[in-house]
Amino acid sequence: MEIILKEDIIGLGYKNDIVNVKSGYGRNYLIPTGKGVIASSSAKKQLAENLKQQASKLAALKAEAEKKAAQLEGVELVIETKVSATGVTYGSVNAATVVEELAKRGIEIDRKIVTMRDMKKVGTSEATVHFHKEVEVKVPVTVVAENQPAPAVEEAPVEQPVEASVAEEETPAAE
Repeated sequence: MEIILKEDIIGLGYKNDIVNVKSGYGRNYLIPTGKGVIASSSAKKQLAENLKQQASKLAALKAEAEKKAAQLEGVELVIETKVSATGVTYGSVNAATVVEELAKRGIEIDRKIVTMRDMKKVGTSEATVHFHKEVEVKVPVTVVAENQPAPAVEEAPVEQPVEASVAEEETPAAE
């Protein structure tokens, strides 16, 4: 059964996509909740006309999504959590935890656009943030035990203060 989606559904498709779904899923969930309509020939023509009229609006939405994605470039999350002696976490690190950690860094995003597998052990994983149909960002997530040293992360700004301290040492010697 072909359905035209009226809103983004992660794992199925994005707004205005034509997707094939099982008949029961379409008739019993998507259509009654207003998340989709049957893709008849007249509905497809209407969709094509709407897309033509909204082309500039869609381009603006994509540009906005790319700006948001630029904020996440190079972001790596290290999440500290309570861990048992075997390395298994108490609870799990999931998309909601990632969103909270990003909010602490001043990056506000909706929890519904983040997908990742729940992490129940110490280690590294990836969270995918779906800003737009064509704009997705993968954010590396590292889970470490509380009260343990964080994994070493290469930082370029560390080199600059070292050079500045060398310059400060030379200044008193010159006087």
